[in-house]
Amino acid sequence: MIEHADGTRTPVIDASVHIFSSSNKDLRNFLREPFKSRGFPDYEMDWYGAPGGEYAPNTRGPDRQYPGSDPELVAAELFSKRGVDVAVLHPAGRGILPDRHLGTALHAAHNDMMVSRWLDHDEFGDRFRGTIRINPDDVTGALREIEKWRHHPRIVQIGVPLQSRELYGKPQFWPLWEAAAEANLPVAVHIEVGSGIAFPPTPSGNTRTYEQYVSFMALNYLYHLMNMIAEGVFERFPTLKFVWADGAADFVTPFIWRMDTFGRPHLEQTPWAPRIPSDYLPGHVYFIQGSLDGPGDTEFAGEWFGFTGKDDMVMFGSSYPHWQCGDIRKLPTALSDEQRQKLCWRNAAELYGIDIAVGSGAQ
Repeated sequence: MIEHADGTRTPVIDASVHIFSSSNKDLRNFLREPFKSRGFPDYEMDWYGAPGGEYAPNTRGPDRQYPGSDPELVAAELFSKRGVDVAVLHPAGRGILPDRHLGTALHAAHNDMMVSRWLDHDEFGDRFRGTIRINPDDVTGALREIEKWRHHPRIVQIGVPLQSRELYGKPQFWPLWEAAAEANLPVAVHIEVGSGIAFPPTPSGNTRTYEQYVSFMALNYLYHLMNMIAEGVFERFPTLKFVWADGAADFVTPFIWRMDTFGRPHLEQTPWAPRIPSDYLPGHVYFIQGSLDGPGDTEFAGEWFGFTGKDDMVMFGSSYPHWQCGDIRKLPTALSDEQRQKLCWRNAAELYGIDIAVGSGAQ
């Protein structure tokens, strides 16, 4: 919890904590043959590298294992130093691979690793929540993973990569969204760390630098979201919830305004989605707010946060252990107390069904 000067406290749910296996050799312990003997990319096999390094300082373990691979180290950093009460874990994968069966096997291995090492941890398991990683290129395998883990008491969502080769509103993905809605699990969409066979991150191809990549990549959620609205996905699955886990909530306002402009006049083209596009946001669309999201600590930050109902959609996520690891104590000062409470914990607690003890001193 965050301790305030007046003695009150605010709970914190970190909705975006990335976990890894300690090495490729380690991950093979969770694979069966023929995949255990197969080659597969390392986490850092991608086209872009952050200039100062991909991970925050002092996040590697004592044996130089991958950051985010040691539950005790992560728990000490988040729970003891950063005041986090509950952390939602998102295992990092390798993107969409050419062999869909290998891709599914790797996702299944990450799920096994997360549950056995983290969610069932003797000391810290009750403070972790988990994300089922599935491969959208293999619907059958993905449905198998959902069914396997959906009843685990600490599983709170399903995870898919942002770098899909198809927009998520298209019918081939509907069985996945139907299963997610039936299991009452939100779907979290996050940029993958490994190199897959996804399309370039911009409509004009691959960017030249990491700075350009990281500035644009998260905006790909807009293509998915607008397609899902136009295809009537939220009309078809009224309880489906999507979490855009790489931020960029600040962009939803101008884009949904533009989409509303054309939504009603073109109703005859999308009779299966009869409402104004912005009507599909509340209760369906959520975002993770990280350190890269604007408008920053400005006097109009609270007003902008309230546009389009964003204050009911956004949850704090640190992106630990990555270089841009966010600090909950550095939120814009112009946010109202209600906005701050929603961002710090209320929205996440409601979405994920986390029963967090706020205590008598909490605001």
